[in-house]
Amino acid sequence: MAGLRAAQEFPEAGRASLLRAVKAFHTFAWFTIEACMAYVLYAGVRGRTDRTVGLAAGVVTAETLVFAANGFHCPLTAVAKDLGDKTGSVTDIYLPQWLASNLPAIHVPLILAAVLLHWRNYRAAGGTARRRSEAARSQPRPGGRRRG
Repeated sequence: MAGLRAAQEFPEAGRASLLRAVKAFHTFAWFTIEACMAYVLYAGVRGRTDRTVGLAAGVVTAETLVFAANGFHCPLTAVAKDLGDKTGSVTDIYLPQWLASNLPAIHVPLILAAVLLHWRNYRAAGGTARRRSEAARSQPRPGGRRRG
């Protein structure tokens, strides 16, 4: 990956500021993806599978695909190297080292657990979310009227 070849044209202070911005962005993206992963797991444990879970799962899936397509390296690594970081690490300042170095090993089991939980929920609902929503509409409301 080429990264930011034009970054060499910036003065040293400007590259340092850009590197801090890249690391801050990475930390924000990481936190957002982790929040989505936590929600997908929480919803799976609670037996919920809805649009919000689908959106959160989409964020996690997109991040996983980008990571895999980049040879299982963060695409911001090349950017960090071009901005002067010796290792190209985007996690060394804003995430604990033990966590940063083990993120892939931590995520694989979490993603598998989320898939299994939602597959269980899907099967428990009879195979489709539509059946569950139709069943909910046919249930009487308090006051005696049916939904729908």
